[in-house]
Amino acid sequence: MSEHEDERLIIIETKLAYQDKTISELSDVIVDQARAIDALKAELQKLDTYMRAGAERGDMPHEKPPHY
Repeated sequence: MSEHEDERLIIIETKLAYQDKTISELSDVIVDQARAIDALKAELQKLDTYMRAGAERGDMPHEKPPHY
């Protein structure tokens, strides 16, 4: 191989290494976001259940708040 080809190969390998690192970091971010979304879904489900139960019991008045 010529010196120019060696240099090109080193550049390509360096870029590939950085891309692999970036892909790994992005994958970690996606996993963290998926966990956060799952936690938010669970919290929303709890809130929905609580609100529906309160509405069924009549705990939730249908009056406008005082600032209206």
